[in-house]
Amino acid sequence: MKELVVISGKGGTGKTSVAGGFAVLASRNGRSVVADCDVDAADMHLILAPNVRETHEFTASELAVVDPDKCTGCTKCEEMCRFGAVSFEKCIAVIDPIACEGCGVCAEFCRPGAITMQPRVSGQWFVSTTRAGAMVHARLGIAEANSGKLVSQIRKRARQIAEDENCDYLIVDGSPGLGCPVIASVTGADALLVVTEPTQSGLHDMERVLELARHFEIPQHVCVNKADINPEVAGEIEYKAAESGAAVTPRIPYDPDVTRAQVAQQTIVELSDGPAASAIGRMWRQISQTLQSD
Repeated sequence: MKELVVISGKGGTGKTSVAGGFAVLASRNGRSVVADCDVDAADMHLILAPNVRETHEFTASELAVVDPDKCTGCTKCEEMCRFGAVSFEKCIAVIDPIACEGCGVCAEFCRPGAITMQPRVSGQWFVSTTRAGAMVHARLGIAEANSGKLVSQIRKRARQIAEDENCDYLIVDGSPGLGCPVIASVTGADALLVVTEPTQSGLHDMERVLELARHFEIPQHVCVNKADINPEVAGEIEYKAAESGAAVTPRIPYDPDVTRAQVAQQTIVELSDGPAASAIGRMWRQISQTLQSD
């Protein structure tokens, strides 16, 4: 089983559209699993329409909980909290679940023992079936953190399914940027595809992501999406990518069919055989051949 992670230096570059297209193409010639690791803004389900077969709660932090029968209204917890998460109503401490960081200071200094730390349910993760194979994805709660831990959980389960079902590929839609969720998305992958756009910010963000990939010694591919909008910058991006040791894939031109596919809850390769779909097909053939030859 080969694992390909599709990432980007910033959001909105077309990463999910490319990853979804790859998932469908991979399933046509074998067995594949999809993992949507962009848990802070998950959207792969919008184009693959998963049928959920397993639902699991995600707990990775704690929340302060007050027992009103024990609270004496001493205000020590409010004094010690650095996040402004404690207030008082009728002399009883009240915890704001969004402001609470789960540090436990209030419970530590609560003399009557009215505050305890309890597991916080930060979201849910799912195992589903799709027309492109099994899919592992998640829904992180509003203002919840620890998305890196959730990404690790998703990849672990997706790898297990891929091994159990003897799949050829695991296609991962990674998180954008450089933070903890991105590191959790890429560690141990067989290859990375960086999807960028022909802008100066796209160039800058691509260089940072490639530096991260080199740190983890993962082979890199670079794709410029909507390249015909600014061919000059697209060429500069490809030059910088090749100079850093990344493989340059076929460009994806701007194509209104991509938006039409999203509205129809389909991947571009299912809806159209136009320029974007053709480019993604060529790109998949190039990357999959490289993966299988390693």
